[in-house]
Order: sequence, then C-alpha cells, then structure tokens
Amino acid sequence: MLAVLIAVLLSSPSGCGGPWDDGDAERGLLQAVLDRQAEAVLTGDREAYLATVDPRADGYRDSQRTVFGNLARLPFDHWSYRVTGTGDEAFPLPDGKGGDGRDAGPRRIAVRAELRYRVEGYDPVPVRDVEYLTLTEREGRWYVSSDSDGAAGGRRGTQQLWEQGRVTVVRGERSLVLGVGRPEFDLRALADDADRAVPAVGAAWPRAWPRRVLVQAPATLERMAGLLGGPPSSYRGIAAVTTGEVGGRGRTPAERIVVNPEAYWLLGEEGRRIVMAHEVAHVATRAHTTESTPMWLSEGFADWVGYRGTDRPSTRIAPVLTDAVRRGEAPRRLPTDEDFDFAGDADRLARSYEGGWLLCRMVVARWGEERLVELYTAAGGAGDDGMDPVVREVLGVGMEELTESWRAYVRQELGGG
Repeated sequence: MLAVLIAVLLSSPSGCGGPWDDGDAERGLLQAVLDRQAEAVLTGDREAYLATVDPRADGYRDSQRTVFGNLARLPFDHWSYRVTGTGDEAFPLPDGKGGDGRDAGPRRIAVRAELRYRVEGYDPVPVRDVEYLTLTEREGRWYVSSDSDGAAGGRRGTQQLWEQGRVTVVRGERSLVLGVGRPEFDLRALADDADRAVPAVGAAWPRAWPRRVLVQAPATLERMAGLLGGPPSSYRGIAAVTTGEVGGRGRTPAERIVVNPEAYWLLGEEGRRIVMAHEVAHVATRAHTTESTPMWLSEGFADWVGYRGTDRPSTRIAPVLTDAVRRGEAPRRLPTDEDFDFAGDADRLARSYEGGWLLCRMVVARWGEERLVELYTAAGGAGDDGMDPVVREVLGVGMEELTESWRAYVRQELGGG
C-alpha cells in the first residue's frame, strides 16, 4: 500500500525500560510521525515526505517519488493516520524475526495503521483504508522501508491507483478522471461519458446526491483487479465496477467507478452511455443502499437507469434470459445476492442482471417511476423484517405476489408464452 511513513528520531532504549517496554509510549511516537507525514501530504512538502522513506531501499524510494507526485496532483482536503497495531499484532515480518526485529541486523517493526483521506468535492466523508508497513531503524532514525511485507502473510490493504504508476488527471464538468497508462484522449472521453451520465441519472433519481463522480482508469485488467481486491478473472468481460461501502450504518461511502480497459473501450457510444449511467446510478443511490437492499433491486435499478429512454426491445436487453425462457426454463424465483457473484457462472450472472432489470421495469410500468424510487429508498431500512413489509407498504402487494407478477412479466416480455 501507499508508502507513507516514517522518519523519527528514536534513541535506543537504555537500561531495562524505555519505549520498547512501553507499548503505549511507542505507539504515541509512531502516531506523532504519522501526523507529520499527513501534514506533508496535505501541504505538498516533497522533501518532508521523502525524508520518511528508507534511504537504502532504492526501489521502494523511487516508487515513493512517483506516489508523492501523484498525490500532489489530487485535490485532497483530508489525510490522516491512526496506528492500530505494532509488532506481531500488526503482522509477522516475513523473515520470522517478529514484529520488533530485535535479532541481528537493522531493527525493524511492523505497523498497521488506518488511513483516512478525502478527495475534495467527491467524497462526502473520508475514505478509510488499512496500511501494512515495515519500519527500519538506521542510526537511531526510523524509516518506512516496505509496504509489501504484510502481503507475505496475507495482510495487504486495497491497492490505490496512485501506487500503479504516474497518474494523469482530467477534470470534467461533473467528473474527475484518474488514469494510469491511458492516453489523455481516452480519459477525456471518459470524462465526457460521466458528464453526460450525471444529469441523466439525476432525472431518474430525484433524491439528494453530490452529482459528481470520480472515475479511475487503470492500465490493465490485472491493475483493475488490484484496485478492487479480487482476481482478474472475476472482472473479465465486466466493463466497469463501482466500489463503495454501503451507507446507512455509519460506514464511509467510497464511490469510485473503475473502468475495465479490456472491455469498456470495445463498446460503442451507446454501450458506453448505458454502462456509465448504470455505474453513476450506484453512486447516486449509495446513501440509501444498505446490507438490507437486495441485489436484484440495486443492480436492477442501475440497469433500469442505464436503459431508461432507449428503444431497445426487451429481448435485446435480456438475451440470456430470453434464451432460457424460450427453452422453457423461465425463472421460478428472483435472483439471490449470491447469483450476482462475479466469480460465479457467467450465464447465471447475466440472467440475474436481466431479471433484476425486468423487475424494475415492471414496477415502473405498473406503479410509476416515483414508486420505484420510493421502493429503493425504503428497502435500505428493511432490516431483519425483510422486503415483504416494505413491498406491501410501497406497492400494496407482498413479495410472493410481486414475484409471481414478475415471472408472468418475464414470460410476456421475452416470448415464453
């Protein structure tokens, strides 16, 4: 992860006591260094930043020059750290010496810290991440010498785009696009796509939302997977993904539209418009999306927004489900959240998206767009009672009746009789 830490003068402990025998004092010293590091990021002080990096870790130090250059180009208005673990409680160092590195050679210590940052105008509250860092002592001073040792034990936070190479920044009217290894005209096209999608989504989702989006364009599918924390195979064929923690439980929204360079640019203009509107819809609805919101509603709504206003026939929008219906394999239930797993069966995933879209389309056809928005908003507060009371309150029917109506609608729209 982002290598930001740590240069602080720590005198070697004398006698039997000292910082190494007092975890609270040690953590306080590390926290003070992190606070100074955060200030260097916010003030754009390159020298102060690089002074925290191990002067003997040549490759790592070179990468941090690039990282700082990237950070300096981004509009952060908050950047802070909180040490949450040191030594073995953070992670075991890979050479087996333990978290405080008391064996022969330079002393080292593992540090786990919470990073909080906010991109001005795009993050309503700071985004949270976890850093796993190794600090090395040289001549009484501590430096960060690695951000990868934790990975050996499966401890590594989510990768950030600014760690993947030099970032190019393009600002649209309603968007901020960050790209690595992509030509600037591609990033400008992405900004144009996002700028068109924001008002289109606003027309479908009248609730309050920032109406600005942040788009990330990594260089490869593998780099996309690094940003999302999954294997590349999970995202192959997926044009874009919106990240973010669900709202409604005091957690931090972190909306990032991440574009798959192997799929997004294969789409025509209309395809890119639909995909971008789908992803922006997730950003718009994030504050009302909780763990109680079923995937058939969150993904179905986003697809409904994406296809809203198009004249494509249902059979073209839902080709996989159409084939299933015409084989006599019409769905018997709404898709479960597990059916939307990217790592699962591709046909099942497609049928799930298509089924969710048709459910939302049916609600609009029978009850109107305002009721669909109301249903989405209310679903976030469903809690342990499930969707049945929510559906009854908003639409006047229960889940069983809604499901049966949807099954009939699927057969009607897709030609299954």
